[in-house]
Amino acid sequence: MRTVKGRADHVVVVGAGLAGLSTAIHLAGRGRAVTVVERESVPGGRMGRLDLRGYHIDTGPTVLTMPELIDEVFAAVGQRTADRLDLVPVDPAYHAIYADGRTLDVHSDEERMVQAITAFAGAEQAAGYRKLRAWLSRLYAAEFDGFIASNFESPLSMLTPALARLAALGGFRHWDGKVAEFIADPELRRVFTFQSLYAGVAPDRALAAYAVIAHMDTMAGVYFPRGGMRAVPDALAAAAEAAGVRFRYDATVTELAREGGRVVAVQTDQGERIDCDAVVLTTERHRSYELLGHRSRRPIAVRPAPSAVVLHVGCAREPRIPHHCLLFGVAWHEAFRDIIKEGRVMSDPSLLVTRPTAGDPSLAPEGRDLLYILAPVPNLAQSEIDWAQTGPEYATEILELARRRLGGTLLRDAELLRVVTPDDWASQDMLAGSPFALAHTFAQTGPFRPANMIRGIDNAVLAGGSTVPGVGIPPVLISGRLAADRITGAGQRFVRPAGSAMDRTAK
Repeated sequence: MRTVKGRADHVVVVGAGLAGLSTAIHLAGRGRAVTVVERESVPGGRMGRLDLRGYHIDTGPTVLTMPELIDEVFAAVGQRTADRLDLVPVDPAYHAIYADGRTLDVHSDEERMVQAITAFAGAEQAAGYRKLRAWLSRLYAAEFDGFIASNFESPLSMLTPALARLAALGGFRHWDGKVAEFIADPELRRVFTFQSLYAGVAPDRALAAYAVIAHMDTMAGVYFPRGGMRAVPDALAAAAEAAGVRFRYDATVTELAREGGRVVAVQTDQGERIDCDAVVLTTERHRSYELLGHRSRRPIAVRPAPSAVVLHVGCAREPRIPHHCLLFGVAWHEAFRDIIKEGRVMSDPSLLVTRPTAGDPSLAPEGRDLLYILAPVPNLAQSEIDWAQTGPEYATEILELARRRLGGTLLRDAELLRVVTPDDWASQDMLAGSPFALAHTFAQTGPFRPANMIRGIDNAVLAGGSTVPGVGIPPVLISGRLAADRITGAGQRFVRPAGSAMDRTAK
């Protein structure tokens, strides 16, 4: 494995998002001095926050899976998740509502899910679910260490026995088609394929290898941190500081000083020069390349994932709204075609509605609930939608649609607190106004995804959603460990400590 050349005693990490925090903690646990430079006044990056009118709003991801990866980060400096975070399981993981009014609770427990599917689609489909679950488990086992959690040097590094196992499992077929081998009911299949949106590819075009996300979502369990999603970066930053990591908040990196092929210092807009032996950049890919003075040699331009319009809504307390709701329209494949191929909003939208106050009522004023409503939309490179002009009207349409599908008596006294459009994501420097970074097409998967080291620069490493392994909380946490491996060599593999998140919630 290629690693940073020369000394790497002091490492500067640019960005205090999850990738940067993971990198910093892994490096600190391996005896490196680490300084983290963050442009905001708090940690979190894409896992942002906004306090407004008494509501404590998470502006980034709302679904947390695979807490054992958080355990891994804390364990790198001898700490435990349980001492820093209060993670509670979300049950059901999702509540799906279909356009015809039918509902389905998605449970991580196999027997409860079998019962739910039997009631929804019959015993034959429930039997198919058992087979799907077994396949997803085999897929995860074949894929995790060999592909998701590994650094690649070139496409040739994929030629391993693990590749043969993945191919034998059908990992290079299409996601929806592979799931259809087990589940014939197209509406039931949606709860095992909607995750392809995270990959930025329609389910009938995405690689079946990415069904591993469905394993994370529907089998490994969904969790929520008390205090909101912001509690995760806050806890990681506190653990990093306890391990000796230094933070520079409210400081934007403006320049990397270089001597030949090495970065020797980081310059900030506060006039500070921070000398370093190596640097890890978790900034957006195009910004990292700009700082490094690097021009991509990819023969085809990278393809950003679709974007999203997000509504943050306050309403009267309503316990009948589950923590995570999937509101499916009648159209499905057409909806993906609308946003990915046609560059227009979905004619029949499917939505994700999250009620974080189901897990922590203190996130909203007394007697109120906080909702997060996400509608997938084209990114700015795919469409010419004037969001400044159409955004408010579209938000009103989405809010009314959510109201109808949740039930006419819900969302009483709703107030629209904030609307986020692709323009807003772009203002945060996200490529093409997409919070989902680069789409997981075949040409942007595994060794074909932009690498986390750049030829010609000896001591710079990349981390985050635009590099390996990809987008989402679990991959981004892993990207931090992979970046640390590039600096120190592969670290000791994680052994779950007693009192980890998985041990605690498994009781």
